[in-house]
Amino acid sequence: MTHTPRERVLITGGGGFIGSHLAEHLLALGAAVTVIDNFSTGRRSNLARIEAHAEWQTRFRLIEGDLSAQLPALDPHNFDVIYHLAAAVGVRLVVERPIHTIETNVEQASALLRFAARGGCRTLMASTSEVYGKGLRTPMCEDDDVIYGPTTLTRWSYAASKAIDEYLALAYHREHALPAYIVRFFNTVGPRQVGEYGMVLPRFVQAALLGMDLEVHGDGMQSRCFCDARDVVLALPKLLARPECAGRVFNIGNDTQISILELAQRVIAVLGSRSGVRLVPYAQAFAHGFDDLLVRQPDLTRVRAAIGFAPTISLDQTIRDLAAELRPSLHAPADTRGASCS
Repeated sequence: MTHTPRERVLITGGGGFIGSHLAEHLLALGAAVTVIDNFSTGRRSNLARIEAHAEWQTRFRLIEGDLSAQLPALDPHNFDVIYHLAAAVGVRLVVERPIHTIETNVEQASALLRFAARGGCRTLMASTSEVYGKGLRTPMCEDDDVIYGPTTLTRWSYAASKAIDEYLALAYHREHALPAYIVRFFNTVGPRQVGEYGMVLPRFVQAALLGMDLEVHGDGMQSRCFCDARDVVLALPKLLARPECAGRVFNIGNDTQISILELAQRVIAVLGSRSGVRLVPYAQAFAHGFDDLLVRQPDLTRVRAAIGFAPTISLDQTIRDLAAELRPSLHAPADTRGASCS
């Protein structure tokens, strides 16, 4: 009988809602998983299922702390694969703390790539649909040109910082032969996601459960494509298992569009809520001159050809599962401001 070595995996930001689902998936596949997270946006409770699973615990290690401070104590040769998910995310966080956003995203990516290059680890760099900026066409293709708003609008600092992360990863691939893979997430949603930093779906679900108005920014006609994190994480190890996908960029998401106003109405209908919908001007929700994209839809041709990616979890199911998770914790009204995108 041939013995297959156990894959050794490092997940940065593994306490986040995507990272925790990924950790569970990889542990179920038999991998040994190490998570680094400072829990600034992730939550320790996201790892509760892992910590309650006796067999998984034998292959799981949690390192709590800032990534740049923890990497020097680790040996990159002890890992086969790295998933870099740690980042400052969320529209509200970007607008309110741009310095933190820029420095966190660029400095952590740089430190992680230097670490990965020393060990030759297969490395996935998590990026975002925000990199497309204002979007020159739809659906958005990985090789499209991009255009951002002026530097005086902090809203675009997140997109620019993640674009730099991509440039860095691709440069390490070319200059140091690092097997780097880039994925651009399009509005990933699902259980464990929180609305604290401007994520739209958990805010809508929370408001609906509380019977409060769902606040939609602008006129609500801006459209997005939502994909459940539990579908997304299935795709990531499949990409990293294909050497021919290294040095390339892949959109990951769903390509079915829904307007934010329709999303609010959908949440109310699925949950049987008595909530209403209230439109809030961007200037009131964020700041004067806030710039948003009317349509954000991925071209999934490349990822379908590479791994046959096809999401299976419906938006209605995601809404129900998120509601089931949030419902026990809603004992009193909370901040339920809406968002234009996640």
